[in-house]
Amino acid sequence: MTDPTTPTPDGPAPPPAVQAEGVVKRFGPTLALDRVGITVEAGDSHALVGRNGAGKSTLVSVLTGLHVPDAGRVSFQGEPAPAAGDTAAWQSKVACVYQKSMVVPDLTVAENLFLNRLGSGRVRWSALRARARDLLAEYGVEVDPAARAGDLTVEQGQFVEIARALSFGARFIILDEPTAQLDAAGIDRLFTRLRDLQRQGVAFLFISHHLQEVYDLCSTVTVYRDARHVLTATVAELGKAELVEAMTGEAASHTAAWHATSAARDTAGRQGAEAGPEPEAVLRADGLGLEGAFDPVDFAVRPGEVLGLAGATASGATALGETLVGLRRATAGRTLVAGRPVRPGSVPHALGAGIGYVPEDRHRQGLVLGRSVAENATLSVTDQLGPYGTVLPSRTREFARRMISSLDIKTSGPGQPVSDLSGGNQQKVVIARALARDPRVLVAIRPTAGVDVKSKDSLLGVVRSVAERGDAAVIVSDELDDLRVCDRVIALFHGRVIAEFDSGWTDRDLVSAMEGLPSGGDKGAEE
Repeated sequence: MTDPTTPTPDGPAPPPAVQAEGVVKRFGPTLALDRVGITVEAGDSHALVGRNGAGKSTLVSVLTGLHVPDAGRVSFQGEPAPAAGDTAAWQSKVACVYQKSMVVPDLTVAENLFLNRLGSGRVRWSALRARARDLLAEYGVEVDPAARAGDLTVEQGQFVEIARALSFGARFIILDEPTAQLDAAGIDRLFTRLRDLQRQGVAFLFISHHLQEVYDLCSTVTVYRDARHVLTATVAELGKAELVEAMTGEAASHTAAWHATSAARDTAGRQGAEAGPEPEAVLRADGLGLEGAFDPVDFAVRPGEVLGLAGATASGATALGETLVGLRRATAGRTLVAGRPVRPGSVPHALGAGIGYVPEDRHRQGLVLGRSVAENATLSVTDQLGPYGTVLPSRTREFARRMISSLDIKTSGPGQPVSDLSGGNQQKVVIARALARDPRVLVAIRPTAGVDVKSKDSLLGVVRSVAERGDAAVIVSDELDDLRVCDRVIALFHGRVIAEFDSGWTDRDLVSAMEGLPSGGDKGAEE
């Protein structure tokens, strides 16, 4: 990496676009950043990578002024970061283009570009559109200023956001998963435009789960792990295997302890299979597809098995899980439970067919926070709580007590508001509801998100117990700890199955697959 103090043919090199040193950030007892740093040179495209919880998002919040660090310093182009709350000053230094577009969909492109800069007098709309056209042309963005922003493609919306940021004077742009919703052609166009802007001195911090894109676009990469800085290196000199090892903290020879148990189960299963015919799959996907989310996929989950669907953002894994439970209507193929087809796109039919569901976001999708533990735990079995469609409070409480006992939910009783529980116990209530109808298949999407380590073990043990009673479970996650309880793992990348692992996978191999590097090779960008 170039030393910013090294003279160039045109004089001294410019100061870094951004430099963070010794940054510490706590949220209560959680240490989110532990004396981390990063330096992004002017005109550089610098990647920041790491597994979930590494500290990437917290660093972005510090670099954009959303959070004030508890210790450390941040500077832009050699000058200290603006004061907290000085929005205009921060806008002139840095902008972040998030995966989810921040344009206002009901306004035009021109209105979005100059939002909050229209002044207090009468707006001359023709002049505003002309200014917008000039601004877009300056940065090579081919979008009609009069177009409604909500009608833009994802790619066009990103270019509008970048142009808006540059119009404030910012020369440092953070791109947070910018390719997650783009196709291959869109990614190529985005990268071409970014390289053009780099030649104009604009610097980018590129955050992505897709490591091949790091090698395609970036010259420098920084790795965070467990809230700490692990390494900063020149991309061309860093092998892919070394990069994955830095992210996981695991060499190729290490295998997770859970896998020994999985291997024993596999051995027992094979011995059982030799003694008789293979049992019918509890859950089967036959050519199951969803346009724009994932290509047709085939798999079967046997009695006693936990299958993992592993993938990062926009991999298609979450969409596949939601299709299995009827939240999305498949465009191809079918889902079968115990050999019987499940009506596509119907949550009630999936529930009746024997599929239980643990959603990704317990607060938004899994709980009614204003209601009690009992009411939440019994939402899927209200037809069993009284005659003629009535719900008897006594039956509700009794049913809930059984669930509280079997899942060891820490609560003062069935009547306690679910909002009063810890995150781990709230998640147990969500799982209780999913298990209330004794499903043949449990589909859990990121079942341990936002819970402590002890609760994770307990929750995963519950999922494992569904399989151990002779049924089946599917865990959809990009968290390695979630996937360790699985007997097999299917890795998806950009909507395609890229690899399948039996027990014995290493963190390095699985992360490589989820990041689009199925070979696990150790060569750099020349591959």
